[in-house]
Amino acid sequence: MTIENSAGEGSSANSTFIGLQSNKSMHRLSQITKVKARGVSDNIDLPQLVVCGDQSAGKSSVLEGITNLPFPRSDGVCTKFATEIVLHDDPSPITVTATIIPNQSRSREEAQMLRKFSRKLNGDLKELPDIIKESAALMGIKGFGGRTEGPAFGNDVLRIEVLGQIGLRLTVVDLPGLIAVANEEQTEDDVRMVGQLVDKYLRNPRTIILAVVQATNDIANQGIIQRARGFDGAGERTVGIITKADMINPGTEARIALLAKNQDTTKLKLGFFLVRNPTPKELADKITPQQRQEEEMKLFRSRKWSRHNLDESRVGILALREYMQELLDQHIEKELPKVIEDIRREKAKVEERLQGLGDRRPTPGHIRMFLTKLSVEFANITKAALDGTYHEADPLFFGKDGNDNYMHRLRALVHSLNGIFAKYMRDKAQKIKVHNVRPRRVQEDDDDEEYESEEEGEIKEDAADVEEAEEKEEDQQAQSLEDHLEPFRGERLQKDVTQAEFDAWVKKAYQNNRGKELPGNTNHILLSELYHEQSSLWDGIALKHVDHVYKQTLHFVLSVLKHVVKEEAVRQKIRGIVTASFEMRLAAAHEELNRLKKDEERQPITYNHYYTDNIQKERGNSPEQIRLAVQALTLPNGQTVHPETLTKMLQRTLITDMDEQACAEVKAGLSAYYKVAMKTYVDNVCRQVIERHVLSDLPEVFSTTQIANYDDEELKRLAAEPQRIIDERTRLQSLLEGLNESLNDLRS
Repeated sequence: MTIENSAGEGSSANSTFIGLQSNKSMHRLSQITKVKARGVSDNIDLPQLVVCGDQSAGKSSVLEGITNLPFPRSDGVCTKFATEIVLHDDPSPITVTATIIPNQSRSREEAQMLRKFSRKLNGDLKELPDIIKESAALMGIKGFGGRTEGPAFGNDVLRIEVLGQIGLRLTVVDLPGLIAVANEEQTEDDVRMVGQLVDKYLRNPRTIILAVVQATNDIANQGIIQRARGFDGAGERTVGIITKADMINPGTEARIALLAKNQDTTKLKLGFFLVRNPTPKELADKITPQQRQEEEMKLFRSRKWSRHNLDESRVGILALREYMQELLDQHIEKELPKVIEDIRREKAKVEERLQGLGDRRPTPGHIRMFLTKLSVEFANITKAALDGTYHEADPLFFGKDGNDNYMHRLRALVHSLNGIFAKYMRDKAQKIKVHNVRPRRVQEDDDDEEYESEEEGEIKEDAADVEEAEEKEEDQQAQSLEDHLEPFRGERLQKDVTQAEFDAWVKKAYQNNRGKELPGNTNHILLSELYHEQSSLWDGIALKHVDHVYKQTLHFVLSVLKHVVKEEAVRQKIRGIVTASFEMRLAAAHEELNRLKKDEERQPITYNHYYTDNIQKERGNSPEQIRLAVQALTLPNGQTVHPETLTKMLQRTLITDMDEQACAEVKAGLSAYYKVAMKTYVDNVCRQVIERHVLSDLPEVFSTTQIANYDDEELKRLAAEPQRIIDERTRLQSLLEGLNESLNDLRS
């Protein structure tokens, strides 16, 4: 059996076919053929012609008529997988080459085995059925090569390339016939597999669907048309091919003619073609392509068909071939710019995925270098976050203005949290607080802030209101972060009391602690007892604050890891190391905080001169208060107050009750010492606990020193590439190579 040219040697039709091939269209088709051979068609939708139809619809006969390849029919072998037929018209002698394009789901070893398959024939196709069977066996299809198990259909592609004087340059894909109903030989799984394979090709928006339908059956009952409509609802890329025109019942020609003229209820924008299939006897007699065309034209020129005024350009296999060649040329020319753009986009995606897989690291040395690189990048970002130099390390991580990535700006975040902690301590850390005391900030010395009473606050009412308005916006901004500082429920919360209730509390404590001291004096342990009660909320508030800063810092570190370490498996293992280190940091922070707690449980002690200043203020003896008192006694007309009157007014403020005098003294001492001790405590928490144990040496939680000390086994455990990653990298590199070569092919 040999390949003949399109319409017989020396025929005028042969010259017509060759004349159809412009240099440009030949070049474009060659480009697409090369791209398909690169194995990228699973990722890129390529323009193609696909022949599909129901089983026994005459699909093989149509394909043979188009390609002039005498495919075997009895075994049904060609319908077990997609077959891509590539026809190159060339002055050289005719050769046929069969290769396999493996599906991307294949493993590297399987793909290499299938790619090695190559068989070459020189004109005579007697061996073609054996080659097809051998291909099916390599694909692992049941029923070939002694296989009794496995899939009945394959996802790989058999590529048959014909080169020589064949008068046609065309590429077409033959698909397995759709199975209407499962039976003993074809199971439900087979029905589903074939449907999925056909759908895969029809789904491609650049596929021209050559839908083969039988004239002997109602077209509405033929699955390929309905299936094609599912992917091409408007019928813009579907060509109907009506077969077996010679086998219809007499008198039904008019109905078929309407369909062929695209005037029936089923319409396609690309229309229909009407062809005649060779009879079994003609096939047995080895009918030639020219004889087939002659018999076909005889049928359609007969009275029963000619009277229906069929369009001759839509009748016969020769007209179909000419149309397909022109259609494919136009289709490729239209879609080629889009294909190039799709390849560029896919290339960028593959490069990104390859980058996400990281560098190859086949040996412990490679793994150590890989981890060291990650560690250095981690250290640079964490150091920049601690130093507040956000734009020097990684602007992408920290953000341009910090609004989107504020939580990544660690130093700024910790400053905010510490500031909120300090404010909370001033406002809500005092266990018992007089609620009718209105807090007003006054300047003591330099930047030291204190509170003054309602009486003094009224003197500076206007200035305080302005300051309060300025602080309101800051308070609102901080509110979302401040919520975490509420440490207790119920009785442990700050208690608001009246001045009388507060005085009664102090007096009761005074009475319960009376010792050998004279009236008007206090036991030295009274101040300590009151102070310990007033500061009893501190350790709970501080613990809450330290834990929150710890969580935010850990969250920051894990964000850095996610940014630096792209591989999920490696990141999770490094995360385990980092988390263990942070647990030790938290334990150390809690231990340090417990030391501060024990320090506060001892007797009050301070050498801070602000304690003396605060005592004077609480007793009302400060120069500022005396000045205000004198100013208040100056009359509007400039007259002065008589000294005797002034003395009587000052005497009114003297306390004659000895118990009240003692309580007043201890209240003044308590207030003065509480303010000094509270500020010291806040600073100690921020410096000795948070800075020392949570933030210091943060880059060391994943350091180059650690990596240098790991042995080979530990390195492999941490970052050895799993086989699936190696396989995925190999697949992506192969795909990237194919995409790059495809771009070069299409640019040439």
